[in-house]
Amino acid sequence: MVKRLRSGTSQLTSAALARLDSELAWYRALQAEDRSWIGLVAQAGIASFIAWYENPERGTSNAAEIFRAAPPELTRSISLQHTLQLVRIVVEIVEEHTETLATPADRSALREAVLLYSREVAFSAAEVYARAAESRGAWDARLEALVVDSLLRGEADEGLRSRVAALGWAGRGNTIVLVGSVEPHLDDVSSAELRRAARRASSDALVGIQGDRLVVVLGGEGNLRAQAEALLDRFGPGPVVIGPQVRSLADAGRSARAALSGLVAVTAWPSAPRPVLADELLPERMLIGDVDARRTLLSEVYAPLLGVGGHLLETLSAYLSEGRSLEATARQLFVHPNTVRYRLKRITTVTGWDPTDAREGFVLQIALAAGRLDAAGPHSDSGRL
Repeated sequence: MVKRLRSGTSQLTSAALARLDSELAWYRALQAEDRSWIGLVAQAGIASFIAWYENPERGTSNAAEIFRAAPPELTRSISLQHTLQLVRIVVEIVEEHTETLATPADRSALREAVLLYSREVAFSAAEVYARAAESRGAWDARLEALVVDSLLRGEADEGLRSRVAALGWAGRGNTIVLVGSVEPHLDDVSSAELRRAARRASSDALVGIQGDRLVVVLGGEGNLRAQAEALLDRFGPGPVVIGPQVRSLADAGRSARAALSGLVAVTAWPSAPRPVLADELLPERMLIGDVDARRTLLSEVYAPLLGVGGHLLETLSAYLSEGRSLEATARQLFVHPNTVRYRLKRITTVTGWDPTDAREGFVLQIALAAGRLDAAGPHSDSGRL
């Protein structure tokens, strides 16, 4: 029986490759070199079966040994599903040839041996791919941590693009960064589930766990803020800060800096919502010396008011100094209260912040103070109030 099997090895291999070419589109799509390697694998599998059939104790059903005939790169070209299809077709070919390879008395035993061997090879192949996936998962987690760390430090060099591409970052749409605390007792299983949840929430996602701090980078063309809010329950207790939306991952450092600064400054606003936007924390961020926050207040709040005309700044200053009283402000400016109302609405339109709201009025007040200090004399961007 063993002699018959050995003499029919070439016939079985040719029949298996012909079946692969006729039934499997992925095999036909492979490059010629990869197809030749699969031919060697099929031949090695049949030879291994014959050796195992002759002596089960000395033979092997280890898929790693069978694939040793091909380079390691082949596992990147074919998946576990493809490997199992290959095993199935080889088994079917051997079964089909039992009529010519075995005597009537041996055919049943040969079929059983083929089924037993193919089962062992299939389980072994699954184990090989599982180990490879586990190893790649650990490597991806380390690479992901390095990428997130680079973004936080503002090191968006040319190598960043290739690293994020290896992690599956498509790079379509905008990007935001959100930071918060890590969920207590976060283990490897919980970390993996966290990453899967982030990738379900957004088309692009990166997760960085830095001690007790969790950093999530989201990208895509949808509503990124809503996608970020869907991940709130994945954070630990305490505030979660969302950085401003930027156009690409290369600019994510700006969003990350704002979010991290907001995470430090949010303690000055005990009633802050969860999550809170970093741009909602501009006053607190400025008070801790955040240069970007100071620049934003000057460029997006004070400068537009100054550009419209002094009457809006004058009205805002009087309104805030008079305890936000329309009548007191009108008396100080010698105008009608309706004029004050109109100007306050204009301030809201120009800046996007409503002076009649307690919180937004505070933002305007800090912006007004920053603008006055800036106008009083030269200040470097690194200076503190």
